[in-house]
Amino acid sequence: MPRFYARRRLSIVAAFSALMASVALFNAPTASAALPTPVSGATARSYLAQLTVATEDRTGYNRDLFPHWITISGSCNTRETVLKRDGSGVVTDSACAATSGSWYSPYDGATWYAASDLDIDHLVPLAEAWDSGADNWTTSKRQSFANDLTRPQLLAVTDNVNQAKGDQDPATWMPSVSSYRCTYVRAWVQVKYYYGLSVDSAEKSALQNYLAPC
Repeated sequence: MPRFYARRRLSIVAAFSALMASVALFNAPTASAALPTPVSGATARSYLAQLTVATEDRTGYNRDLFPHWITISGSCNTRETVLKRDGSGVVTDSACAATSGSWYSPYDGATWYAASDLDIDHLVPLAEAWDSGADNWTTSKRQSFANDLTRPQLLAVTDNVNQAKGDQDPATWMPSVSSYRCTYVRAWVQVKYYYGLSVDSAEKSALQNYLAPC
């Protein structure tokens, strides 16, 4: 093969390889902002040591006692705000509903392209909060908890994974992506500490174990 054509062939191969690398990078799962960064492992361990240990009590719980989703800005409610925050290339219509985009669910490692495939998880579930002290809160405080965008409490995740989690705490449920568990428990403890919620003994033991290597 003449040298000119050999060089040209190598150039074409190199260009094709670069193009494929760009495509792979573009298609890689991302979460543009996602969960607000939780406290460090050391801080979470300190917070956990200060949490009250108490038996949980679900007497009187009703999800409607935690008003959500509320309007955050313009026509956008909390769910729509989190979907825009956690997604990549999210496009919304005039009503703030996401019409396109991609979302990476850190609990299970799945990527989704339709907002209907996602739930907004309350990292510390509403029922768990009720069991841990929110039964004594005002409705206003429960509303703040259910729509908290400042603490690491709300996250867009695969809908059926969120439904499988339900109201479980880390003693009985953890994300299947093991590399995310440190983030998850740090966030859990931070939210409970900020809101003055208690932990039960099994929950505290599980949190201690998961936080140990963080």
